[in-house]
Amino acid sequence: MHNPQDCFACLIPKPTSFFQSPGAFTISSGTIILSQKDNQEVKSIADLLAAYLQEVGGDKPLVSDDNADQGTGNIELTLNGDPGLGEEGYDLSITTDSIVLRAGCPAGLFYGIQTLRQLLPAHPSAAVSLPAVSIRDIPRFEWRGAMLDVARHFFGVQDVKRYIDLISHYKMNRLHLHLSDDQGWRIEIKSWPRLTQVGGRTQVGGSGGGYYTQEQYKEIVEYARSHYVMIVPEIDTPGHTNAALASYAELNSSEEAPALYEGTEVGFSSLWINSEITYQFLDDVIRELAALTPTPYIHIGGDEARSTPEADYKKFIKRFQEIVFSHGKTPVGWNEIGEAELLPGTIAQQWVGAGYQGAKGQGAKIILSPANKIYLDMKYDASTPIGLDWAALIPVKDAYDWEPASYMDGLEEDDILGLEAPLWTETVVTMKDIEYLAFPRLLGVAELAWSPKGQSWEEYRQRLAAHGKRMEAMGINFYKSPDVDWES
Repeated sequence: MHNPQDCFACLIPKPTSFFQSPGAFTISSGTIILSQKDNQEVKSIADLLAAYLQEVGGDKPLVSDDNADQGTGNIELTLNGDPGLGEEGYDLSITTDSIVLRAGCPAGLFYGIQTLRQLLPAHPSAAVSLPAVSIRDIPRFEWRGAMLDVARHFFGVQDVKRYIDLISHYKMNRLHLHLSDDQGWRIEIKSWPRLTQVGGRTQVGGSGGGYYTQEQYKEIVEYARSHYVMIVPEIDTPGHTNAALASYAELNSSEEAPALYEGTEVGFSSLWINSEITYQFLDDVIRELAALTPTPYIHIGGDEARSTPEADYKKFIKRFQEIVFSHGKTPVGWNEIGEAELLPGTIAQQWVGAGYQGAKGQGAKIILSPANKIYLDMKYDASTPIGLDWAALIPVKDAYDWEPASYMDGLEEDDILGLEAPLWTETVVTMKDIEYLAFPRLLGVAELAWSPKGQSWEEYRQRLAAHGKRMEAMGINFYKSPDVDWES
């Protein structure tokens, strides 16, 4: 059983409002999860909750949509929630007699069961009880994202699914996959097969590479959808393109393909801006990628294009946006695209520098990914065994203790679409490496993106300390930061 302090201490991100009452609801062998009748999406969420309960209690509750089962002792999931909850909010009421989770849309039910999961014991227990609470929870920002670079080092389908499991538990709803770079091309394009046959063979430091077939990519997209995560695929251009240039000589202004690349330097590659073949190539890539990606966004990169003349860069960025829009998708680009003409609706992602101001001046919404705060590939301190340090050393406190609405000059809350925490993989080889750099910093980013503004590091630090046991139970290889007094 949780006492009141322990109960609140286990929740990350912090809910919008939280009230605790005396008593608890105990899961019994007769507890039924009541799902909405004739709604397969709600039933899938109910099945997921049943699996969470089985993990800690041993028995898997029955899921039923039969109204005759209604009564005390059960858990009800319903979409008759207050319209003010929006697409992702929820109301959760736990009394001694029942649990009722209400939302306006299925995503809200999904996030509600993530909160329920954190109210359960972290480890298997003979008696499973949940404290009597009333929670109302609505996210602060629409875009709550993580980015995984699968180009520098390749990560297979199961690793990506694992990352989706972890980020979605903390109510993050975007996974940006960096699918192409100098070191590798990671998505099968049937009309340009050498992209993967050649460009997919390498990664940083050699020792292989890899790519997703279109069927594997669709599997990732569908798995993400079932966890209310949108996949945002990135084809980085016009720089960061050596893998594509090595695959097709005609994309090079020299008309000669360079060697494949396994290093980490940036800024040396560029597509042939003044060749129509380049735009045919991009049109084909986006056409195939858009058909595989039912979600609204495609990321066009645009960063560190140091080998592309400024006038060519501006021409290219405008034309690439037009291609993305022509296939029914919204372009997202790194903040350098703000130096070019942006079409209405294009989104800019701030990471370093002031390019975001040019984007804001053209009416673009901004995703915040400040490299010195939430680049998860940065080391925690000088002794961290993996990671980089060019932007900053980022202790756990620094990744949490900042205010998005006032951090960037000239940006206010209305300009900000949300937050995204990138993880570049120059030094990252295994899933355990990903987890070590992402956790626990990613939890702080998730809270900044979801919870109301004005949270305190000291209060969050205590919840994070208690949450270590839950990360251990989930098998997360997290960094035990000296910023936090971890509970044993």
